[in-house]
Amino acid sequence: MHDPFATLIDCWKADPSSTYNSWFLWDQRIKNFRSIRRGIAQVVEDIRGGTFGNAYRGSSLETIVGSVAEQRQIFKGADHAFLWKPKLRIPDIYENTSNQLAFADLLHTCDHCDCAEDVVAAIQRIDAIGIKGLGPAVANLLYFIHPTLLSPFNTAIVNGFNAVTGGRVKLGRWDHYLSMREGLLRLNAQYRLKLSNDLGAIAGLMFDIGSGRYAAPPQAMDAATATLWQEDLERVRLESTASQREMSQATESDATHTGIQASLRDLGKSLGFDVWIASNDRGRSYGSGLLGDGCLAQLPASVDRGLESIRLIDVVWIDTQTSQVAAAFEVEHTTSIYSGIVRMLDLALGTSVAVNCALFLVAPDNRRDKVAEQLQRPAFSRVSELGIRYLPYSQLEQNHALMSRFGSSIKPLLEISQRL
Repeated sequence: MHDPFATLIDCWKADPSSTYNSWFLWDQRIKNFRSIRRGIAQVVEDIRGGTFGNAYRGSSLETIVGSVAEQRQIFKGADHAFLWKPKLRIPDIYENTSNQLAFADLLHTCDHCDCAEDVVAAIQRIDAIGIKGLGPAVANLLYFIHPTLLSPFNTAIVNGFNAVTGGRVKLGRWDHYLSMREGLLRLNAQYRLKLSNDLGAIAGLMFDIGSGRYAAPPQAMDAATATLWQEDLERVRLESTASQREMSQATESDATHTGIQASLRDLGKSLGFDVWIASNDRGRSYGSGLLGDGCLAQLPASVDRGLESIRLIDVVWIDTQTSQVAAAFEVEHTTSIYSGIVRMLDLALGTSVAVNCALFLVAPDNRRDKVAEQLQRPAFSRVSELGIRYLPYSQLEQNHALMSRFGSSIKPLLEISQRL
């Protein structure tokens, strides 16, 4: 075996249930970057404006950390580090104003710089303050600002890194995180052609090693050790039925999301609208063609306004005569409702041609309460002005044919949906 680590990477990338395929290549990961970054900016605004409060629950921080935690298995439990632990009085950013402001400064600085030196300097400043309970778990937020400069951070990633490199990185310390970051950058550069500039890829590999899915190549490997290790790789390749089922469910979820988009696409066309499909979805296969077939190749300039988030809205109907937005739809099958709402806000508040459009969150019938709960968060205080409506899957399915045949406007959709 010429290079055991290269062999491991190849096996990992070929594994349909690895984080590489189930998370890193997942289109919703990329789609949520802007919304998470916007949420981080909201946290900064709330802290500096004195409206952040003194509790995690109900804060804009809870909203954004919850959105990160929904990013499939690698971020599961990302909220634990931010939950207020009253007996320990940690993390000390809820009752200590100066610590809050320092936390806001870290987020703001990282959001407004684009070089590694400035990011590391900002981390070193927060480390020097020694805020009790506020450690490298914050990197899970910073990663979504600078994915090429910072990696995610959790127990499994640390364990994987230590197993691969023989390092002794410990949880809870910023200096250890920065040391691990340097090591990951070196390792990533060495295997650059097999990995990515985005450190999420190598962090995902470390996660799968640290969580026990893969064994790290032994530091010293004779022929017998190499054989045993290769047998372990083969065992993982023929992984458990339960893991395959999980991947199958995720694929089924993505297929359902695409099917609902196609239904809205076809309905919009039958009603005489031009239809826009999210820029990262229109190349998806659907039926005998692509999801974006027959749809707009680009948004009207008056709608686009340079906001990437608007281009990522699942489905938009455009009036062919006026180029006004008639309706916009976010399909929220199992992914973060938060992200879809942020894209709706960018459209409605960022473009004058969308001021009077109808906004719909299209979701399974059993997700209504979850949708309503998200809309009540302080971060979405302006949502009530927009009249966002909940459109259940069942109502869309049951009425699609009649609306396509006899409809001439969005009025029937308003009748089968509910204002939130």
